[in-house]
Amino acid sequence: MGRWLENTVTSEIAAPADRVWEVWSDLEAMPRWMRWIESVVTQDDPDLTDWTLAAQGFRFHWKARITCRVEAQQLHWESVGGLPTKGAVRFYPIGSDRTAVKLTVSYELPGVLAPLMEPSIMGSIVTRELQANLDRFRDLVEMG
Repeated sequence: MGRWLENTVTSEIAAPADRVWEVWSDLEAMPRWMRWIESVVTQDDPDLTDWTLAAQGFRFHWKARITCRVEAQQLHWESVGGLPTKGAVRFYPIGSDRTAVKLTVSYELPGVLAPLMEPSIMGSIVTRELQANLDRFRDLVEMG
């Protein structure tokens, strides 16, 4: 069993929470703004998705199940096979036209990477990438 790492990033978006939620909820569109995600495919069960991540010459695959969904407030998930991962995204309205988004992703450092990377270095790389992804998401929402 590998070591679990957790990364949290936030961004403020100039849009109401229901609009931010609407864009985020289109999970299959995530590769448009989440650079390392190659594909997301919703299964027959809408709470089950099939994910492929491709980064730095590595490719990982997993299925994730939504474990909590509160519209325009929060979405939690955990993997049910493949790359061990879990996380949550939360939406905090700031007035009527701004929303703070907090994304937390936890993952088990894959065994193939463990001998190659110090966990603190891996965590730093992932945090920077998640923040860049969330900033691209912000730009996508704000551009309409």
